[in-house]
Formats: sequence, structure tokens, C-alpha cells
Amino acid sequence: MKSETQQSSSQMRDFLLPYTLVLLMMMLIALPSVRLSIATALDSVLYPLIGFDATYPLLTISTAGIIVVILSSIFTNIFMDWKAQARAQKMAEYFQKELKKAREKKDTEKIKKLMKLQPKILEVQSQSTSGITKQMVLVLIFITPIFIWLMSFLQRVPYFYFTTPWADVVSLTGRNFVIISNWFLFYIVFTTVVGQVFRQILKYLKVSGKWLHTSG
Repeated sequence: MKSETQQSSSQMRDFLLPYTLVLLMMMLIALPSVRLSIATALDSVLYPLIGFDATYPLLTISTAGIIVVILSSIFTNIFMDWKAQARAQKMAEYFQKELKKAREKKDTEKIKKLMKLQPKILEVQSQSTSGITKQMVLVLIFITPIFIWLMSFLQRVPYFYFTTPWADVVSLTGRNFVIISNWFLFYIVFTTVVGQVFRQILKYLKVSGKWLHTSG
């Protein structure tokens, strides 16, 4: 009983620690002076690489998005056990299917047995996605500063307009469709599409074993 309590306490600590770190980092980043320091520090590196003299802001946004996608995808691939997640998903689907059948047949004995297994199912699901919390910490450490620099960079762009198939002049800072700025909408759409492709490639490499073979 004591060992189970200690194990439960350890699991709770491991679960809460990443979220605590994320919360502390978010509170720190919320300070304007901290954001300015981060943007200034990164500017000496990122501006020469992807700033393009502030002449092509969409290209800078796209390149920064690609960097973010690559980093986040690598973090996801390192910490996520795709096979375990697939097994947990199949197990959960089978459990729900059997529980539904038992309820339709009003098989109380089977329902009781299945309900006793439910905590184990939830535990397996939790373990299969435990890497997400670790990924969150790394995302804040490595990716958030890039985004902070990007917002600072856009303040120096001399020309805030670009063209689209449906409009000749679109303002980067305008809000044509939703409550967020057009540049941020572009960033979200671009990184979502590129991110899905890149993550699926890395997922395939890891599941097939080629990820380990390549890195080894």
C-alpha cells in the first residue's frame, strides 16, 4: 500500500512539474523587459539569417515558421511514442465497443468487469501521451523566443502590405477575416500545413524504425 502511494505521488509530481515550469516561464515572458531582452539577443542572430533587411516580411515569417515547425516536430518525435499511442487508442476503442455491447445486452457482470479495467485503460492512455508535457517545456524554451523576435522584427518593417489572389493590397497588421492580425493568420495557416507534412514524415520514420537507423 505504501509503495502504491509513493508511486502515485511520484507520478503526480512528474505530471505537475512540467506544467509548473511552463507557468513560471509564461509569467516571466509576460514581462515587457524580458521580451525586449529576448528579442534583442536573438536579433543579432536571426536578423542576418532570415531578416532579409526587412524587405520581404512574408519570407521572414515563412522562414521563421519553418524553423519553428522543424523544432517542434523534432521535439514531438523524440518524446512521443507513436506505437504506444496507437496501442492505447486501439485499446480504448475496443473497451468502448465492448462496454457498449454489454450495456445494450444489459450484461451487468461484464459491465462491472469492464469498469474495473477502466482505470488501467486511462493509465495506459496517460502514459502514451506523457511526452507532451516535456515537449511543452522545450517549445517554450526554444520556440517562444523566436516568436517574440518575430513580433519585434515586424515593428521595423517599412512596408506592411502584400498581395493575395483575392485582394491587391492586404495589410500585415490589419484584421480582414478574424480578430487576429493578417500576418499571424498567415503564420498559423502556413505552419499548420507545413507542420502536418513534416510531422507525418518524422512519424513515419520513427514508426518504421528508419528514424533510429538514420540517427544512429
